[in-house]
Amino acid sequence: MNVSRYLSSVVLVLLMVACASTPASVLPVPDRPPAGPDPLPADRGWTLVWADEFDGRDLDFSKWEIEEACWGGGNDERQCYTRRLENVEVVNGVLRLKAFRETVTGPQYPQGYPKGRGDQITRKYTSGKVRTLNKADWTYGRFSARMKLPKGQGTWPAFWMLPAENAYGPWATSGEIDIMEAVNLGERCADCAGDEGENRTSGALHFGGEWPQNDYRVDYHPLPGGPDAVEEYHVFSVEWGEGLIHWFIDDELFYTLTAEDWYSATVGKESGTAAPFDKSFYLMLNLAVGGKLSETNNKTGFDPASFPSEVLVDWVRVYQCGPDPLTGRACMQEPE
Repeated sequence: MNVSRYLSSVVLVLLMVACASTPASVLPVPDRPPAGPDPLPADRGWTLVWADEFDGRDLDFSKWEIEEACWGGGNDERQCYTRRLENVEVVNGVLRLKAFRETVTGPQYPQGYPKGRGDQITRKYTSGKVRTLNKADWTYGRFSARMKLPKGQGTWPAFWMLPAENAYGPWATSGEIDIMEAVNLGERCADCAGDEGENRTSGALHFGGEWPQNDYRVDYHPLPGGPDAVEEYHVFSVEWGEGLIHWFIDDELFYTLTAEDWYSATVGKESGTAAPFDKSFYLMLNLAVGGKLSETNNKTGFDPASFPSEVLVDWVRVYQCGPDPLTGRACMQEPE
């Protein structure tokens, strides 16, 4: 363990949780994940350029930063993200992002926010979020994570990407790539087939103008494996090349968008470019508590009994196209 980094973390924790209560309950330590494949397309030319297998005893701070913020992401989420082991932990080969019902006071906005950290805000839930901001970012590639998702009304895990620099302007003019989002898994689902309950994840892009003139595209897909699929690990991936993005669950392609489907208001809809998805983006993983998407999905609101909760991440891997690093298209399945 890096002692100086650990001591710095302790100081930050003390500052952030001076008003924190103890988590109401403790989640059991997860077993080491069962072995599973990485459904990487054979003979396409994808080359591994970055990965974290979470095999150590601590988070690798050369790869990740823990975000600390209580603003709710602009979605009225209920959590403060903290850097405590109670919320972000590496154990038994997995990254655990854990959410608890407890009172915490912390900074409104995350570190690096353009307008500063803002006011101190008190929330009644805590959770974990990690990101590669200022440590690693990429233009084009295949981005994959093997994850086990939580169940419960009000849970909102995500694996996603934001621009390393807002080259085209504030959100969403510079874009957002949502590789995987899921809300309320295992709960009642008015839009799902049969009575199995919510078992879908989604992939999405956000783009267009600066909020509230932003736009988006989204599609949903059931977790492979039937009613018990939410109890298993799954691999969520995006393949991103110039003017083309594919979404996968395990080895199944379920969504494709092209540059004709998105735009940045900064350069206009008819620009003929791939903007804003032609710049470097960084990775994020988090578990949100409540928020607009999870609390309005199926109009069933928020259930405190869903917490404590956690998302488990077995690994994260980034590939780039060896024969075509400039556009990534040579390694991708072309749209029909």
